[in-house]
Amino acid sequence: MPKLIIDDIPVEVPAGTSVLEAAKSVGIWIPHFCYHPALGSVGACRVCAVKLLDGPVKGLQMSCMLPAQDGMVVSTTDEEAQAMRRHVIEWLMINHPHDCPVCDEGGECLLQDYTIAGGHGIRRYQGKKRTHLNQDLGPQIQHEMNRCIQCYRCARFYQEYAGGTDFGVSGSAARVYFGRFADGKLESPFSGNLVDICPTGVFTDRTARFRARYWDYDMAPSICNGCSVGCATTPAARYRELLKVIARRNDRVNGWFICDRGRFDNAPVNATDRPRTPLSDGAPTDRETVLDALVGRIGEMLELHGPEGLALVGSPRLSLEGNLLLARLAELLGGAQLCYFVKQEERERSAAAVALLADRQPASQEDVRHADCVAILDCDLREEGPMMLLAARQAWRAGAPVFLVGHHAPLTQVQEISMEAVQLDYLEEVPLAIFDRPVVICGTQRNSVDTIKTLVHAEAQIACLQTGPDGCGAALLSGDHGAISLEEAVANGAVQGIIAVEADIPVALLAQVEVVAALDWQPTDTVQRAQLFLPTTAWVEMDGTYVNYEGRAQRFRRVMQAGLPIKGLDLDLHPPRIHRGVPPGSDPRPSWELLAAFAERLGGDTVTEPLSDDWEKLRALDPEGDGVRVYD
Repeated sequence: MPKLIIDDIPVEVPAGTSVLEAAKSVGIWIPHFCYHPALGSVGACRVCAVKLLDGPVKGLQMSCMLPAQDGMVVSTTDEEAQAMRRHVIEWLMINHPHDCPVCDEGGECLLQDYTIAGGHGIRRYQGKKRTHLNQDLGPQIQHEMNRCIQCYRCARFYQEYAGGTDFGVSGSAARVYFGRFADGKLESPFSGNLVDICPTGVFTDRTARFRARYWDYDMAPSICNGCSVGCATTPAARYRELLKVIARRNDRVNGWFICDRGRFDNAPVNATDRPRTPLSDGAPTDRETVLDALVGRIGEMLELHGPEGLALVGSPRLSLEGNLLLARLAELLGGAQLCYFVKQEERERSAAAVALLADRQPASQEDVRHADCVAILDCDLREEGPMMLLAARQAWRAGAPVFLVGHHAPLTQVQEISMEAVQLDYLEEVPLAIFDRPVVICGTQRNSVDTIKTLVHAEAQIACLQTGPDGCGAALLSGDHGAISLEEAVANGAVQGIIAVEADIPVALLAQVEVVAALDWQPTDTVQRAQLFLPTTAWVEMDGTYVNYEGRAQRFRRVMQAGLPIKGLDLDLHPPRIHRGVPPGSDPRPSWELLAAFAERLGGDTVTEPLSDDWEKLRALDPEGDGVRVYD
């Protein structure tokens, strides 16, 4: 391992580490624009200059392009290096518009930070600026080409990392342009990462444009609930409205990026017609009244039909805390039928996928990115786990062959990211044994139970995707408590009442029961059919835990307070003349709190912490960490 000295600090780093990264490892930050850990170095911006005082290389060098070597003595504070960085910043600012007051990147702009840090306060250049025409890149990405500093991050990510073909760089002489050949929506399912990766304000989130500054946002570490992959995110909210979602780094899971579905799917949280008020037989009321009514009706039903007449239904999209409280409630009721899945086939598939976790080490996204062979088995990753598709592309870029196996692994999923793949009918045709780090990716939506079970004998790591962000947690609890599917419970003929907690139940099943109580934050068919309804918080309005497909438990924190967004208020009317301490529409509570309150009314103990017994170790889980596998 090379040993060098940076600003009088001895540093030892692995071979191949750049001087820039070596400095970062000891807390020394060297300014840079073009370098990104996921994209590598190209030496385009020239702002990471350092002075090498001694060693095999001397003089001014670009730290991102220079591998650390034994004997190097590096100075980041040398006057010549500082002058170089100041000059580069000034050159970049010659054509950059002074539009910081109206730029959405203000407050999180690297160019802004480095300009101030370099001591610039007055523009000396008085000539005419170079200008560009912006493009309409669709409803999600705003394009402001005049702010570009030619770092090439956007083109490198879009074309090389994500495999997009409709965006790139063109130019002649001193004119360089990053965009499309013509206006139009960006086609890549990962295009939103341009917003995060651009160091200036060329690409900004159009859905949140002019809504807030960086310092105005309410932010907290969170987990995407769009699928079972469990990507790390940082939602940004203001005035009880989820404005945008930012990718958060987690090297074991999503790395630096997220998919567009997880980034831009904010509408359900902000919807003005989202159910936020407790209802009893369709009439608005308060939470306590609904809980009292629920106790009464469930009590009457239990007297007539016994505990087996009641089904408690959770779901893979319900947090681990909610699913845990549902199991406790079933024990308290002494025989109520516990269901974590609606369909029997879905329950069996998820159980088979969870059984693989106990038998072998599952493949994380990081494992997929470093695999030397990837087989996608009867799975459309665009639907079941988009970021897993991006991870497979990184393996392919490094030389790993990719195989699409079965009749439900469409070729279009790899064509959309410019990846080549071999189509096969059976997994046995893939020569997994000749590779050192093969990975098989499958899902529980299209693969049969028998197929999933046979993967235990595959000579590869397995990534078996579930149907929701807590699909693995629901399957684990289902096995621990002997739960059955709602489909099976209703088919037995005993179920006359349902308490559905964030569960999507088909209308045909709902029609077969007398009493339906629903706890949810989405206007589902179950909510529409329910006689008793209690609104719950969305994941960004609560603390909680998800267990992703690989059994990795990850904590998420509350980002914003529950309540109707400011834009959802009727501003044509005069504000109410009633002083109140809570915002309108703030009745929703975390599902586990509502279940705990119901259990307490039935004579159970008061619950202040849902994670207990075997799950207690997750209480101290760092929401900004990598998470922990529940089997480790």
